[in-house]
Amino acid sequence: MANKEVTSAKAASAASKVLRNPNSSKAAKTAAASALTQRPNRKK
Repeated sequence: MANKEVTSAKAASAASKVLRNPNSSKAAKTAAASALTQRPNRKK
């Protein structure tokens, strides 16, 4: 069964900032990456 949970745009933006910050901890980056994988794909 597919996971229907979706990360909000605000949360995705915050996660993106964490991933771009070189001072973020490994745990923070892991959590941020997990949140971004739950975002729907961008429309082209």
